[in-house]
Amino acid sequence: MAGAPEQFNIHEAKTQLSRIVSRVEAGEEIVISRGGHPVAKVVRLDSSVRRSKRGSLRGNLIFADDWDAPETNEAIAHDFGIA
Repeated sequence: MAGAPEQFNIHEAKTQLSRIVSRVEAGEEIVISRGGHPVAKVVRLDSSVRRSKRGSLRGNLIFADDWDAPETNEAIAHDFGIA
């Protein structure tokens, strides 16, 4: 069973950010605390999607027949508050 993640206070985290990131890249989880209370966890981000060129999603996306209909565009504009 793995131990608890190592904890750094905010000042330590700022001064040792490069080391913390290296440890996270190696698979460790790091907790950042403020005033002795944990407030954030730093974990490795696995970027499993690697798109090497334009069109790399071809064949993987399905568009509805009305994807670019005026009604659809109006609904999207309304959702974003621009209509």
